[in-house]
Amino acid sequence: MPRIVGVDIPKEKRIEVALTYIYGIGPKTALNILKNSNVKVGTRAKDLNEDDVSRITGVIQKEYKVEGDLRREVTANIKRLMDIGSYRGFRHRRSLPVRGQRTKTNARTRKGPRKTVGVVRERPTKKPVGA
Repeated sequence: MPRIVGVDIPKEKRIEVALTYIYGIGPKTALNILKNSNVKVGTRAKDLNEDDVSRITGVIQKEYKVEGDLRREVTANIKRLMDIGSYRGFRHRRSLPVRGQRTKTNARTRKGPRKTVGVVRERPTKKPVGA
């Protein structure tokens, strides 16, 4: 299993698909990385030699922000929005959809399971027999 920028990529998949297992690299970026590192598209990850892996790693480290650095940046951006009190930050703080989606129905992924709000009634007591 080849290891690129701290991530074990699956060896049976084609390299352009295997690179997408790295946080911050999608299909288009993976193809650009392969083009810049002169690695043939369609090669299986298990067929890469050390030279290919080092070229791919070099291109990723030089040109792209991935994994931990990218996660930290995204988290810092969200925290900044929350600190300045913007509408988007407010939505993040309340765990509601941020990009204008409806919330009257749907939005269950972001809001979590339903919290039923209703009337709490007393249970009727059973009268003793013969009273």
